[in-house]
Amino acid sequence: MAAGAFEPSDRPAVLLVEDEFETAQEISLALEREGYAVRIADSLQQVSDAIRIHMPAVMIIDRMLHGTDSIAMIEAWREEGNRVPVLVVSALSSIDDRIRGLRAGGDDYLVKPFAIDELVARVEVLRRRANDSRVSLLRVGPLAMDLIERSVHRGDRKLELLPREFNLLEYFMRHPNQTITRAMLLTDVWHFRTLPQTNVVDVHIGKLRRKVDGPGEIPMIETVRATGFILHGDR
Repeated sequence: MAAGAFEPSDRPAVLLVEDEFETAQEISLALEREGYAVRIADSLQQVSDAIRIHMPAVMIIDRMLHGTDSIAMIEAWREEGNRVPVLVVSALSSIDDRIRGLRAGGDDYLVKPFAIDELVARVEVLRRRANDSRVSLLRVGPLAMDLIERSVHRGDRKLELLPREFNLLEYFMRHPNQTITRAMLLTDVWHFRTLPQTNVVDVHIGKLRRKVDGPGEIPMIETVRATGFILHGDR
């Protein structure tokens, strides 16, 4: 579908923000084959109008839009309270670039060039997570995670989490009292297709542990030597 209003439909709507015509058409056709209604936007004004009027189920955003980094736009949406899942696509592939995109409020980050089937799969994951969030409040022991508000409390204490930390804790809370390996986290949370030699998981777990397990509180996150980690909900 070309730029314009979504036609009335029961199909989940995707807003595709992409200024490369051929790329936009390829993505749009693939998503429409999977049952999505797609609106293509290539300007900030079109994006603003579409979000205000139609509120898509998922947004796909090219990070460099007409040569301008769209990170600031994503940050502004989040500050305004917009919680529509965002998949950032970009030729910028360094770890720092990915981290910046996720910290700005992106829910996932896919590096160009990519397999179109992988993009479709990631859109489905984001849409399913959003649907789950409308009816889900995750609880593990004293932890309560509101997937709509994207807020977490341990008892009466609110945890101030960065987007990656939130996604990491969500993964643990969906698998409580289970040993989660580093490979599982790199695949399911960081979405690496090949597993790099990196300590990124341990670094993030360390930061998350300091927020989850406050002074005087019973530790919930345990490191299992040479294996992975467990989030305990029965302590």
